[in-house]
Amino acid sequence: MLAGSAEPVFRVLPQRILDDLRSPNSESSLLWSLVYPRAQPNLSLRSLLELRPMWGSHLELEDEGLRPYYWGYDVDGKRLEGLDAVLEAVDGSGQQTEVDLFLLGKRQLILVEAKRSGGLGRCGRYLSARCPEIHLAGQAGCRYWEVPEALFSGSLAFGSRPTPELDSPPCNRHYQLARILKVGEALAARLNRQLHLWLWVPRERWQAVERGWLDFTDRVIEDRIWRHLRVLDWEAIRELST
Repeated sequence: MLAGSAEPVFRVLPQRILDDLRSPNSESSLLWSLVYPRAQPNLSLRSLLELRPMWGSHLELEDEGLRPYYWGYDVDGKRLEGLDAVLEAVDGSGQQTEVDLFLLGKRQLILVEAKRSGGLGRCGRYLSARCPEIHLAGQAGCRYWEVPEALFSGSLAFGSRPTPELDSPPCNRHYQLARILKVGEALAARLNRQLHLWLWVPRERWQAVERGWLDFTDRVIEDRIWRHLRVLDWEAIRELST
């Protein structure tokens, strides 16, 4: 039985998340089980910054309480302000970006991508030979290369637009993190917060994802965003008091 399973958020979460929460070995159950008991009613930014990161620069920020939004909802089932409008602007009407955890403070906004055993997500359309730029050239292009609000190239040094002769473009390799970054940028601007993008992984999994993470961070254009990228291990999260 998950702690806090009677919270109103369980009445609004998508069925896929609810099913995942029932699996004791899932990323969703790990996220909820470790964050919920430590976020009553919020998490301290200082306590998170005091944890030794596996990757990331030192930050000196004024402490503030961070209210967790699990998959976009707080424990009362309230949707994060402005999130749906941002998702519509960035992702359009297709499958929208799912961020595992938002931590919202008075000045800071942290987006957390939580991993347990999986790797960093790639582009499903490219992997299934349905990339609009490479495999379906001549048809409607990819919105992340066309729509101003969604342009990967506005935030990341991904080089030239993909062409059919290009093998595994950066937008395939970094598809998940790039989409999260675009959503985070738009949401932080809307809420007037400083954006952070953090990756949480088991300590033993860091080596498997480190190369991909480093390549992604090297492509981040804005130094102000790069300084607020961070990797924490779940073992460190467990050290936070409940």
